[in-house]
Amino acid sequence: MELFWEDDYAIAVALKRAYPQIDPLAVELETLHQWIIELPEFSDDKSVQAIYLLEAIQKEWYEEVASHEST
Repeated sequence: MELFWEDDYAIAVALKRAYPQIDPLAVELETLHQWIIELPEFSDDKSVQAIYLLEAIQKEWYEEVASHEST
């Protein structure tokens, strides 16, 4: 499945799989950007660095981790 910037939830799940021990809120946006564009499924414009997109992905990633910790 190809990932694009608008696929914030799918990217969050991929990041959770790739970095299972990482606290999503501790990741700087520059690092987050690098990790996203390095995902094998990522097929969008790698030069995009819109903060609102990165923050939305980081939020989804945090919520995904938090929802699995509480169960």
